[in-house]
Amino acid sequence: MPEPRPHSGLIVEVPESEAAVSHHRDALDVNARGGVPAHFTVLFPFLPPDRIDGAVLEHLTALFGAVPAFDIALTRTAWFDRHVLWLAPEDPAPFRALTALVHAAYPEFPPFAGLYADVVPHLTVGHGEQLEEMELAELYVKQHLPIRSTARAVTLMTQAAPDGPWTTAARFPLATGDETAGAAGEARATVAL
Repeated sequence: MPEPRPHSGLIVEVPESEAAVSHHRDALDVNARGGVPAHFTVLFPFLPPDRIDGAVLEHLTALFGAVPAFDIALTRTAWFDRHVLWLAPEDPAPFRALTALVHAAYPEFPPFAGLYADVVPHLTVGHGEQLEEMELAELYVKQHLPIRSTARAVTLMTQAAPDGPWTTAARFPLATGDETAGAAGEARATVAL
Protein backbone atom coordinates (compact mmCIF):
# COMPACT_ATOMS: atom_id res chain seq x y z
CA MET A 1 0.00 0.00 0.00
CA PRO A 2 1.45 3.40 -0.96
CA GLU A 3 2.37 5.79 1.80
CA PRO A 4 -0.11 8.69 2.22
CA ARG A 5 1.15 11.93 0.70
CA PRO A 6 0.07 15.54 0.95
CA HIS A 7 -2.19 16.72 -1.85
CA SER A 8 -2.65 19.81 -3.96
CA GLY A 9 -5.63 21.04 -5.92
CA LEU A 10 -6.68 23.85 -8.22
CA ILE A 11 -9.88 25.73 -7.40
CA VAL A 12 -11.90 28.82 -8.28
CA GLU A 13 -12.80 30.62 -5.07
CA VAL A 14 -16.26 32.17 -4.70
CA PRO A 15 -15.92 34.60 -1.77
CA GLU A 16 -19.33 36.15 -2.46
CA SER A 17 -20.92 32.85 -1.39
CA GLU A 18 -19.28 32.79 2.04
CA ALA A 19 -22.02 34.79 3.79
CA ALA A 20 -24.58 32.18 2.76
CA VAL A 21 -22.51 29.00 3.08
CA SER A 22 -19.55 29.42 5.43
CA HIS A 23 -21.38 28.55 8.66
CA HIS A 24 -22.87 25.46 7.04
CA ARG A 25 -19.65 24.44 5.33
CA ASP A 26 -17.77 24.70 8.63
CA ALA A 27 -20.24 22.28 10.19
CA LEU A 28 -20.94 20.02 7.22
CA ASP A 29 -17.79 19.88 5.04
CA VAL A 30 -14.48 18.55 6.35
CA ASN A 31 -12.60 20.47 3.64
CA ALA A 32 -13.93 23.78 4.96
CA ARG A 33 -12.72 22.85 8.44
CA GLY A 34 -9.35 22.09 6.84
CA GLY A 35 -9.00 25.60 5.43
CA VAL A 36 -10.49 25.28 1.93
CA PRO A 37 -12.68 28.30 1.04
CA ALA A 38 -15.99 28.04 -0.81
CA HIS A 39 -14.99 27.02 -4.31
CA PHE A 40 -15.40 25.10 -7.53
CA THR A 41 -12.79 22.41 -8.06
CA VAL A 42 -10.81 22.83 -11.26
CA LEU A 43 -8.53 19.81 -10.74
CA PHE A 44 -8.07 17.53 -7.75
CA PRO A 45 -5.85 15.77 -7.11
CA PHE A 46 -3.09 17.77 -8.76
CA LEU A 47 0.68 17.36 -8.51
CA PRO A 48 2.09 16.38 -5.12
CA PRO A 49 3.24 19.63 -3.48
CA ASP A 50 6.90 18.57 -3.54
CA ARG A 51 6.71 18.39 -7.35
CA ILE A 52 5.38 21.93 -7.76
CA ASP A 53 8.35 24.06 -8.73
CA GLY A 54 8.98 27.33 -10.53
CA ALA A 55 8.49 25.74 -13.93
CA VAL A 56 5.06 24.37 -12.95
CA LEU A 57 4.04 27.76 -11.52
CA GLU A 58 5.14 29.52 -14.71
CA HIS A 59 3.25 27.00 -16.84
CA LEU A 60 0.05 27.43 -14.80
CA THR A 61 0.42 31.22 -14.96
CA ALA A 62 0.57 31.09 -18.77
CA LEU A 63 -2.18 28.46 -19.02
CA PHE A 64 -4.73 30.32 -16.92
CA GLY A 65 -3.59 33.78 -18.04
CA ALA A 66 -4.95 33.02 -21.51
CA VAL A 67 -8.44 32.18 -20.14
CA PRO A 68 -10.88 35.08 -19.84
CA ALA A 69 -12.38 35.88 -16.44
CA PHE A 70 -16.06 34.91 -16.33
CA ASP A 71 -19.22 35.63 -14.39
CA ILE A 72 -20.68 33.08 -11.99
CA ALA A 73 -24.33 32.86 -10.96
CA LEU A 74 -25.22 30.30 -8.30
CA THR A 75 -28.90 29.81 -8.90
CA ARG A 76 -30.02 26.55 -7.25
CA THR A 77 -29.14 23.83 -4.79
CA ALA A 78 -28.69 20.22 -5.84
CA TRP A 79 -27.70 16.87 -4.36
CA PHE A 80 -25.50 13.92 -5.18
CA ASP A 81 -27.56 11.00 -3.81
CA ARG A 82 -28.67 12.97 -0.71
CA HIS A 83 -25.04 12.58 0.41
CA VAL A 84 -23.62 15.85 -0.92
CA LEU A 85 -25.46 19.20 -0.89
CA TRP A 86 -24.12 21.67 -3.42
CA LEU A 87 -24.76 24.90 -5.27
CA ALA A 88 -25.09 24.77 -9.03
CA PRO A 89 -23.76 27.39 -11.41
CA GLU A 90 -26.21 28.70 -13.97
CA ASP A 91 -23.55 28.05 -16.61
CA PRO A 92 -21.16 25.16 -15.85
CA ALA A 93 -19.33 25.46 -19.20
CA PRO A 94 -16.50 27.79 -18.06
CA PHE A 95 -15.67 25.44 -15.16
CA ARG A 96 -15.71 22.41 -17.44
CA ALA A 97 -13.41 24.27 -19.86
CA LEU A 98 -10.92 25.09 -17.08
CA THR A 99 -10.86 21.45 -15.95
CA ALA A 100 -10.41 20.21 -19.52
CA LEU A 101 -7.61 22.72 -20.11
CA VAL A 102 -5.53 21.82 -17.08
CA HIS A 103 -6.23 18.09 -17.40
CA ALA A 104 -5.01 18.20 -21.02
CA ALA A 105 -1.82 19.86 -19.77
CA TYR A 106 -1.41 17.33 -16.91
CA PRO A 107 -3.08 14.13 -18.19
CA GLU A 108 -1.58 11.99 -15.43
CA PHE A 109 -4.01 13.73 -13.03
CA PRO A 110 -7.61 13.04 -14.09
CA PRO A 111 -10.30 14.98 -12.24
CA PHE A 112 -11.19 13.32 -8.93
CA ALA A 113 -8.67 10.56 -9.76
CA GLY A 114 -10.96 9.32 -12.55
CA LEU A 115 -13.71 8.22 -10.14
CA TYR A 116 -16.53 9.91 -12.08
CA ALA A 117 -17.40 9.64 -15.75
CA ASP A 118 -19.00 13.10 -15.70
CA VAL A 119 -17.40 15.76 -13.51
CA VAL A 120 -20.20 18.11 -12.48
CA PRO A 121 -19.10 21.65 -11.53
CA HIS A 122 -20.41 22.34 -8.03
CA LEU A 123 -19.78 24.30 -4.84
CA THR A 124 -20.09 21.88 -1.92
CA VAL A 125 -22.12 23.05 1.07
CA GLY A 126 -22.21 19.74 2.97
CA HIS A 127 -20.79 16.28 2.48
CA GLY A 128 -21.47 13.04 4.31
CA GLU A 129 -23.08 14.60 7.38
CA GLN A 130 -26.50 14.12 8.97
CA LEU A 131 -29.19 14.46 6.30
CA GLU A 132 -31.44 16.59 8.55
CA GLU A 133 -28.64 19.09 9.12
CA MET A 134 -27.90 19.30 5.41
CA GLU A 135 -31.60 19.77 4.60
CA LEU A 136 -31.77 22.68 7.08
CA ALA A 137 -28.65 24.17 5.49
CA GLU A 138 -30.31 23.87 2.09
CA LEU A 139 -33.36 25.83 3.28
CA TYR A 140 -31.11 28.60 4.61
CA VAL A 141 -28.88 28.78 1.55
CA LYS A 142 -31.85 28.90 -0.85
CA GLN A 143 -32.93 32.17 0.78
CA HIS A 144 -29.66 33.76 -0.43
CA LEU A 145 -29.85 32.71 -4.07
CA PRO A 146 -28.90 33.81 -6.59
CA ILE A 147 -25.31 34.53 -5.60
CA ARG A 148 -23.26 36.39 -8.19
CA SER A 149 -19.50 36.49 -8.53
CA THR A 150 -16.74 36.76 -11.08
CA ALA A 151 -14.01 34.16 -11.51
CA ARG A 152 -10.81 36.21 -11.72
CA ALA A 153 -8.19 33.63 -10.72
CA VAL A 154 -7.46 29.97 -10.16
CA THR A 155 -6.04 29.17 -6.71
CA LEU A 156 -3.51 26.44 -5.97
CA MET A 157 -4.19 24.89 -2.56
CA THR A 158 -1.64 22.56 -0.93
CA GLN A 159 -1.14 20.47 2.18
CA ALA A 160 2.17 20.18 4.05
CA ALA A 161 1.21 16.77 5.49
CA PRO A 162 -1.24 14.02 4.53
CA ASP A 163 -4.71 14.91 5.83
CA GLY A 164 -3.25 18.20 7.09
CA PRO A 165 -4.76 21.65 6.72
CA TRP A 166 -4.90 23.33 3.33
CA THR A 167 -3.12 26.58 2.53
CA THR A 168 -3.13 28.88 -0.47
CA ALA A 169 0.13 28.32 -2.34
CA ALA A 170 -0.49 30.52 -5.40
CA ARG A 171 -3.14 32.41 -7.35
CA PHE A 172 -3.11 32.52 -11.14
CA PRO A 173 -5.01 35.48 -12.63
CA LEU A 174 -7.42 34.92 -15.48
CA ALA A 175 -7.35 37.38 -18.38
CA THR A 176 -9.44 40.51 -17.96
CA GLY A 177 -11.42 42.13 -20.74
CA ASP A 178 -8.67 44.72 -21.19
CA GLU A 179 -5.95 42.18 -21.90
CA THR A 180 -5.00 40.73 -25.21
CA ALA A 181 -3.86 37.13 -25.53
CA GLY A 182 -0.24 38.29 -25.61
CA ALA A 183 -0.54 40.47 -22.53
CA ALA A 184 -2.37 37.74 -20.64
CA GLY A 185 0.66 35.52 -20.96
CA GLU A 186 2.64 38.12 -19.02
CA ALA A 187 0.39 37.90 -15.95
CA ARG A 188 2.21 36.81 -12.82
CA ALA A 189 1.05 34.38 -10.20
CA THR A 190 0.85 35.43 -6.59
CA VAL A 191 2.94 32.74 -4.90
CA ALA A 192 2.97 31.86 -1.23
CA LEU A 193 5.16 28.73 -1.46
